Amino acid sequence: MDVNAAVAAAAAIAGLCTGVIAMLAFRWSERDLKRPTRTSLRPDSNAALPPGVDTVLSVLSSSAVVLDESDSVVKASSAAYALGLVRGGRLAVEPMLNMARDTRRDGEIRQGELDLPRRGTGRGDTLAVSARVAPLGSRLVLLLVEDLTEARRIEAVRRDFVANVSHELKTPTGALSLLSEAVMDASDDPEAVERFAGRMQIEATRLTNLVQELIDLSRVQNDDPLEDAEPVKVEVLVAEAIDRCRQQAGSKQITMASGGTEGLTVWGNRGQLVGALGNLVENAVNYSPARTRVGIAARRTAGPGGDLIEIAVTDQGIGISEKDRERVFERFYRVDPARSRATGGTGLGLAIVKHVAASHGGEVTVWSSEGQGSTFTLRLPESGVARGRTTGGPLIVNGDDKGPFETDSYDPFPAPEALP
Repeated sequence: MDVNAAVAAAAAIAGLCTGVIAMLAFRWSERDLKRPTRTSLRPDSNAALPPGVDTVLSVLSSSAVVLDESDSVVKASSAAYALGLVRGGRLAVEPMLNMARDTRRDGEIRQGELDLPRRGTGRGDTLAVSARVAPLGSRLVLLLVEDLTEARRIEAVRRDFVANVSHELKTPTGALSLLSEAVMDASDDPEAVERFAGRMQIEATRLTNLVQELIDLSRVQNDDPLEDAEPVKVEVLVAEAIDRCRQQAGSKQITMASGGTEGLTVWGNRGQLVGALGNLVENAVNYSPARTRVGIAARRTAGPGGDLIEIAVTDQGIGISEKDRERVFERFYRVDPARSRATGGTGLGLAIVKHVAASHGGEVTVWSSEGQGSTFTLRLPESGVARGRTTGGPLIVNGDDKGPFETDSYDPFPAPEALP
């Protein structure tokens, strides 16, 4: 009897303990469900934001960061993370953090421009930003950041362009003014008048060319070449480019040879393409010594987005140094300023070529070696309208048909030293 009573008592105690444990477990589980999770406290949580603020922040173009009273990030846009403003749930830019603290203290809206180190480049580049801080409710502070880096770069390019244009225009206009005075003073000397008048004509031509190339550069930058696009035969482009320079080449006894152009077609604005290729050929003639050769050749190559047409212009000129090759496509940059003045060069030709190639979905590259010449290669997407032979066609020398074009006897893309 005593044994049975002891067993019953033990069972009752065990049942009571089980019930208590089950009740406690249930209570704990309910408390865990109500407890904020780690996810809800992450920096991009909107739990503490006033109603509607999260929606407004999502449509802003600026990088947005919301801070609470402990300077923790309550909400941050993906752009803020991309700029490196937020790291580990905290605002990583000390000047902005100080602005936020001051605004939280007095409620005043603050704005300023900062230069921040650019992350990941390792080149010491800076990021120009504009920061604006305003109170958001009674506890929160809103930080809006605009990236001004590209705007500043464009402004710097504009200032340089205006300065360069002013300088370039001042030179021929000043020369014309001085020469006109010289003509007036030498009115009784026919030979001097004739000499000064010739100089005035040269400067006037130089000024005309500069103004025209400024107009061309503005046009290729602002116009969409595909609005007036059409299939353009490469052999037509090459023929027109050669015609533009025939007189200059003839005066220097420079032979111009072309090949590989038959059956190749590109898609684009014919006027812009002719102008771009004409600039390359004109540069080749201007920078080549007398009694040398300029080669113009084309071929089809495979590209990642389809076939490309490569048009190479090769000369036997002075060549371009390595440091100059990186800048030859900049506006007004001249490898040899003295030679450019003698030839009437403006320093805009290659910049125009670069813009035309880019606007047509292509590119222009340069190979060069000092004392051996240069090869400029214009790559453009193929039209696909006329699929001719990859190579072939007549070899044209100074406009005369010299017989069938043989790829094994004439390299379409020769190094300058290979040209006869």
